[in-house]
Amino acid sequence: MRGWDDLYPLPVPPSWVPGAAVGILSLHFIQKLLFPYFWADLRYLLKVLTYGLRVEMYRLQGRVVTILDKFVKLAEKQPHKPFLIYEGTVHTYRDVDRRSNRIAQVFLQHEALKKGDTVALLMGNEPDFIHVWFGLAKLGCVVAFLNFNVRFRSLLHCVSSCEPKILVVGADLLGTLEEILPKLQKDVSVWIMAKDSAFPSVHTLLDKIEGASEDPVPVNRCSANNLKSAVLYIFTSGTTGLPKAAVISHLQVLKGAAGLWAFGATAEDIIYITLPLYHSAASLLGIGGCIELGATCVLKKKFSASQFWSDCRRYNVTVIQYIGELCRYLCNQPVKEGEKNHKVRLAVGNGVRNDVWREFLDRFGAVKICEFYGATEGNICFMNHTGKIGSVGRTNFFYKLFFPFDLIKYDFQKDEPIRNKHGWCEKVKKGEAGLLISKVNAKNPFFGYAGNKRHTEKKLLCEVFKKGDLYFNTGDLMVQDHDNFLYFWDRIGDTFRWKGENVATTEVSDVIVMLDFIQEANVYGVSVPDHEGKAGMASLILKHNASLDLEQMYKQVVTYLPSYACPLFLRIQEKMEMTGTFKQQKFRLVDEGFNPSTITDPLYFLDNSKKAYVLLTKELHELILSGKIKL
Repeated sequence: MRGWDDLYPLPVPPSWVPGAAVGILSLHFIQKLLFPYFWADLRYLLKVLTYGLRVEMYRLQGRVVTILDKFVKLAEKQPHKPFLIYEGTVHTYRDVDRRSNRIAQVFLQHEALKKGDTVALLMGNEPDFIHVWFGLAKLGCVVAFLNFNVRFRSLLHCVSSCEPKILVVGADLLGTLEEILPKLQKDVSVWIMAKDSAFPSVHTLLDKIEGASEDPVPVNRCSANNLKSAVLYIFTSGTTGLPKAAVISHLQVLKGAAGLWAFGATAEDIIYITLPLYHSAASLLGIGGCIELGATCVLKKKFSASQFWSDCRRYNVTVIQYIGELCRYLCNQPVKEGEKNHKVRLAVGNGVRNDVWREFLDRFGAVKICEFYGATEGNICFMNHTGKIGSVGRTNFFYKLFFPFDLIKYDFQKDEPIRNKHGWCEKVKKGEAGLLISKVNAKNPFFGYAGNKRHTEKKLLCEVFKKGDLYFNTGDLMVQDHDNFLYFWDRIGDTFRWKGENVATTEVSDVIVMLDFIQEANVYGVSVPDHEGKAGMASLILKHNASLDLEQMYKQVVTYLPSYACPLFLRIQEKMEMTGTFKQQKFRLVDEGFNPSTITDPLYFLDNSKKAYVLLTKELHELILSGKIKL
């Protein structure tokens, strides 16, 4: 009797198949061993290239498609889909489109605005921030986002540096307007988001919006001829001096708006924005990202750690934006039951510490942390698409082909890049900290700062590796490890970061030396355990025969500086140490910190509960280190 195999013999594979299978399996294991991130890198690179090709295709077709064009199309395609949810009120794509049309019509009728004119916007997080922004964009205006924390001299500087025809002020910032109005340039027309005004010569907007037409303004007003033309000014402290208006082009807006998509967000996602809209993170990545996806945004007036997760549950939030401080605030909240009971799957942002990153994941569940790096005015961006804890992103041979950058040796004493005997900069080895510089070319341009050619030129490094090359100086020190992950190390220059904001030391010292008893002020940042960034500290020299007036000092800093820029610590010295190049010596002061046990100079602490500077004792120092005093 014949067996089953005799009746139906199994096909014998060709002799090369087993060898091929072994070869494929071997290649797979070799790839896993030697190139573990190959497929993740490839997927990310393909996404970047796909987006770039899409923009290039538009250009070749003679079309310039901006983020505003995309929004208007979405308002036609999905008019009833929620675009903004604010304090429980839903604003659909059509609602936002029509209200922004009304605002455009008001300014078209009442102001002689030309295409390309600048309008400054001083408003907090609210739907009308976006309505005014979009309405002015529909008139072809460049919109300057003003930081509402900035006060007096700095705010007047911001307004004058972008040379606006109009200043639009939110109803909750009329106190700030009152402070600057007497010294505001007379040729700036001021509008407020109110129905009536107590200020002479100040126009009201809300009453005029009600009677305005919802019809779109002529298309030729908002159509862009070039993706490299300016569309926004976003202020940055940069590395020196007063805030500077970074020129943001249509191209940069499109690149920023692609961030959420690149990290895997979709049109079905609901994005929670608690960061201030004057920041590029909230406006470009957040609002722009929602438009790129066709998604919904939940906008919060101001971040609240206690309401954060209840808001996420209430609105079914799936994507959140963060800065490092935000994550720490959430981790510092009392533990509650059901903290993992939410739908958040992506957290996109920057600046989170390793320990906070781990605690956040342990406590709040399987949220993918999408850390990225990018300066507002910069031409380089890194994205941590693999989720490696602590890293701001990855690089590889192909990425550097499209976005060339290097880490170069830096002299901390001279505060400048190190050049060899031939005058060229030198690259650091892997594992060493170096200054991040990115090549400026036609594909990766640097647009500079509005109204300040000198500051634009200062951000550029010429003849770095060869004659004629040009690089953007990020002002950031980074480390690249042997697996090509990049890590933020520190800032250079006269700046430090606190509460998610850049603090320019020269701006702070300029405010302090206005006091008649201060001879000199040396401002720097000091590390505080379990806090991101560095807290402000000022070393002070008193004038001859003058005494320290702590009450006046407190009034001065809280009146003229944003809250995040007020020095938390003061140190009174007999003389100011200088470097060999006659700059204020900061390195030893930074290392010594604010410890009264090791520092013999008088130290003082800004106690917000007492609204005063108080003597920094050993006991108070211990309370700060233990976290019992909130900074």
